[in-house]
Amino acid sequence: MSWLKISLMVASEKVQLTCDILTEAGAKTVSMQGGNDEAVYEPPPGATTLWARTRVTGLFDGSTDSDTILEFLQTTLKQSCLPDYQIERLEDEDWQYKWMEDIRPQCFGDRLWVYPSWYTPMHEDTINIILDPGLAFGTGTHPTTSLCLEWLDQHDINGWEVIDYGCGSGILSIAAIKLGAAHAWAIDIDPQALQATEQNASKNLVARFISPLLPNDLPTVKADCLIANILANPILELAPGFADLVSVGGHIVLSGILNNQTDSVLAGLEQFFDTDAIVQREEWVRIEARRKA
Repeated sequence: MSWLKISLMVASEKVQLTCDILTEAGAKTVSMQGGNDEAVYEPPPGATTLWARTRVTGLFDGSTDSDTILEFLQTTLKQSCLPDYQIERLEDEDWQYKWMEDIRPQCFGDRLWVYPSWYTPMHEDTINIILDPGLAFGTGTHPTTSLCLEWLDQHDINGWEVIDYGCGSGILSIAAIKLGAAHAWAIDIDPQALQATEQNASKNLVARFISPLLPNDLPTVKADCLIANILANPILELAPGFADLVSVGGHIVLSGILNNQTDSVLAGLEQFFDTDAIVQREEWVRIEARRKA
């Protein structure tokens, strides 16, 4: 059996419409990915953000006429010419397995490994997380996620209460529990991220230790560590609330911050936290601090 693959590069506001049109045209599956390898981060409160330019791909039965699909897209999108698009014919085994070849196990720090579900963990004496790529971003590939995972790996968090703010796929919550934390509060404004976190926690047999919640549903807690892989502006807005959630002497670990935003973030934190360290990777930084008395 063969397949017809049609991909279009569209602006974020056209993503849902394009997905709906491809589905209506008979696509068996529809998927999305960042058009320029952009990372998706936690958006500001009250917003849900996709990539600025998103590649939307529809997979059709191989007997489908591509010209008919393109004409339907052009008419329904009401555009004189279609945005950047690609057409490809695939054999059955190609689309099922080719993309999987590029997703490989990754190591973070000394103990922590992240595996896609089609791999068997190679190291029994390591901490292994099973996590597949999905719409809820965050499999450890971006520098900001890597920085957070490495911090968890480098610290003794046994028995800790952890808040994972902007949990995405839940990877940081799962890592925290597997590294010995007693409980993780996985917080996100996107219900889809909470669903992904719940599913991934179940897959890793740690669901009973993780509570996926919307921000307003988080009870008053005093965490040993709050880790937030979100953007600089939300961090500044949320800093007073973060301070209320961290016990005196407790840790806060912040990523998703560009190097040129470091000073402004530090200024916003200094009333509540003492800075321990700043670690940079590429253009991103991780800020480590402790709650002041």
